[in-house]
Amino acid sequence: MNSSARTLPMAQVLLCGAVVVTLSMGIRHGFGLWLQPITQEQDWTRQTFAFALAVQNISWGIFGILAGMVADRFGAFRVLVGGAALYGLGLAGMALAPTPALFALTAGVLIGAAQAGTTYAVIYGVLGRQIDPQKRSWAMGITAAAGSFGQFLMVPVEGWLIGYFGWRGALLALGAAVLLVVPLAFGLREPRRQAAGAATHDQTMRQALAEALRYPSFQLLMAGYFVCGFQVVFIGVHMPSYLKDHGLAPAVASYALALIGLFNVVGTYAAGALGQRMAKRHILAFIYFARAVVIAAFLLAPLSPASVYAFAATMGLLWLSTIPPTNAAIAQIFGIRHLSMLGGFVFFSHQVGSFLGVWLGGFLYDRTGSYDIVWYIAIALGIFAGIVNLPVKESPIARPLPHGATP
Repeated sequence: MNSSARTLPMAQVLLCGAVVVTLSMGIRHGFGLWLQPITQEQDWTRQTFAFALAVQNISWGIFGILAGMVADRFGAFRVLVGGAALYGLGLAGMALAPTPALFALTAGVLIGAAQAGTTYAVIYGVLGRQIDPQKRSWAMGITAAAGSFGQFLMVPVEGWLIGYFGWRGALLALGAAVLLVVPLAFGLREPRRQAAGAATHDQTMRQALAEALRYPSFQLLMAGYFVCGFQVVFIGVHMPSYLKDHGLAPAVASYALALIGLFNVVGTYAAGALGQRMAKRHILAFIYFARAVVIAAFLLAPLSPASVYAFAATMGLLWLSTIPPTNAAIAQIFGIRHLSMLGGFVFFSHQVGSFLGVWLGGFLYDRTGSYDIVWYIAIALGIFAGIVNLPVKESPIARPLPHGATP
């Protein structure tokens, strides 16, 4: 990419992108804190709440593809503004929904679509176009670390809001706060010609997608990301209830989720920085194998606040650290022109895993009275993901030169 084509200062892109992700991901990471207050007051089952969040994750994945296409074609600005508006409406609807169906529509479909327009795929498209390749993985690590800091910052705030305003008032307050994304979007507004991408060949979106879906390494990255979604969303949503079921105070869950966010600041930054020097497939394989080991150790150890905090800190190092190497590998293999769209497709796989993780957690708990089976599935999937990431080829894909072009 020609540096003269960039007009947005790197510091501005990083700052605005990081704060957008901090808000969007920070709010999302605290949704598990609402499970028991909502189900108890509304007299709903845990499966009802889990289904709505499962819909949210699959909606995020589906709309993420569309958001990526629009962002690649017209720039991130419009997508971010629309996503912020949907986020505010979804949080308000989540607070006021009187039935499970409306709850699934607002907490599920609306918020999922909002997250598609305000999180990584869209922001990483801007980073890919505006940041030099030599710093791209590092910049993605910075932004992912911001999302982790959002979890550390926002989860205790959300717990305090629920305690002070009640669960409905807390959601309405967050609905107003998320509108701060709109002014931040102006800092990520690219000139039209940059938003469309400075391509070195005339590859259409359909051609780019067909090329990627045929490429084995893209398929392997999608399989690994499926596992990532299953694990982190199951833990993020159901761990607070799992701990309460075992007699631990609600504050333990809040502190644990905050610790995951705090330590993931370190983990995601390290993964992004290491991605500039190490093979990204090795980083990803290590993360997935390590998750399997950490979850198994958590289940084997006697459950106490100390063991929960140790698990949260260790898992936090591995939490979103898959995001920078996965997206940097996609950019390295396929280039940046269709990065948001391709990132959206990989993230769709992540969200299918998220759907199954959060829904199975509620379904199997209601059927068995325990989360044990889902914990065991998470361990097995971690081993699977570690294995499938090892053969990924990260070198740029070989494409035929356009007719009449010279090498």
